[in-house]
This record gives sequence, structure tokens and C-alpha cells, in this order.
Amino acid sequence: MNPWAAFRSRFLDVLASIYIYNEHRGYTSLDRVLEAVRARCPDDPKFIAEVEKHRADEHKHYRMFRRYYELQGRMPLKVDRTCGHIDHFIQRVFRCTIDELDTQAIVADPKAFEQLCRVIMLTEQRGMRQVEILLTNPHIRSDKALKRIFEVVEKDEPDHYLPYERWLTRNGRVTARWRERWADYWIHKTLMLVKLPAVFLNRSTPRLASWPDEDAAAYA
Repeated sequence: MNPWAAFRSRFLDVLASIYIYNEHRGYTSLDRVLEAVRARCPDDPKFIAEVEKHRADEHKHYRMFRRYYELQGRMPLKVDRTCGHIDHFIQRVFRCTIDELDTQAIVADPKAFEQLCRVIMLTEQRGMRQVEILLTNPHIRSDKALKRIFEVVEKDEPDHYLPYERWLTRNGRVTARWRERWADYWIHKTLMLVKLPAVFLNRSTPRLASWPDEDAAAYA
């Protein structure tokens, strides 16, 4: 394999592995968000339905990336929560991991619930902009299967941030604080300039031994 082809292959492998982690993290975490939304907004069925669709879309995206690897006959690289935008955002705002987030406390505290909505909104807005950029990348465009996956993701993305933005707006809440926007920007730059290159260069990164939707310990 020539150097350019090797670079392309590694780049796509790292990118798809990070995306499959984030899509899995997304839909499993949204189970807890749904719990909070149903408890906090029981009289807002439209908002609940929108969050349910968000969760279903994230699961659909995960399945598409899984199929991408299945057709190649190999597993994704094993990355961890250091590659997760939402993981870093939750840690910075709530001072705990997603798994440690106290759903009942979020439901009981209006400010915490608003913060959670803002974090999800900003994360999804960031994801939408990133997909738009990726779809102009020649490596992505040269891989028909991956290009198609990102086109589906791009189409779905507006439905992932708008529900939270609309809820904040119609309830007279701030849609984003400057500290949250700065945190989002800094996390994104760190992932793009530090973490992704580190995974790319680390040839000893193992591959998953099992699919995370079949084995909860896959990303442990």
C-alpha cells in the first residue's frame, strides 16, 4: 500500500471508530435524558417525542457505523471516553462522568436541567458543523459507504439540537452561556488537535473484541 493510501485508510478507520463510540455513547446516555425529560416535562408530549426521536436517530447512526465495519470484516479501534465530546462537556459542567450523573438531582433542580439541555444543544450543533466539514473532505467523499452514512447523519442533525433550543426559548431560559460556548470550543479543538492525532499515531491501539451494544464492558 502506498503512503497516501495508507494515510487515507488509517484516517477513515480512526474517524469511524471515534464516531461509533460517540453514537453509542449518545443513544445510551439519552436513555437517562429521556428519564429526566419525562419526569420534568410530563405535560410536554411534543418535547418528549422529539427526544425519543433523537435517541432513535443516534441508535440508527450507531448501527450504520457498525454495519460499515461488519462489511469490512473487522472491528473498530477501541477508543475511550477521552474521545467523547459529550463526555468532556458533562465532566466540565457537572464535575462528574455521564455514568455518575444523578438523574433525580437533575430533575429536582431547574437550573441543572436547563444546563443539561444547553450542553446537549451545543454538542449537537457542534456535531452538525463537523459533519458539514467532513462531507467536503476528499477522503470521506472517496469512500461511498462512509459518505452515505455522513449524509444521513447530516440530514438528521437539526432534529437533535432544535428540540432543546426550542424548549429553552419557549420557557424563557438562556440558550447558551459564554462559558458553555467556550467549553464547547475548547473541547472540540482539543479532540481535533490532540486526541484524534494521538489515536492516529498510536499503532498499538487494540480493536474492540465485542460490539458495545452486545457487551456493556466493551469500552471499559
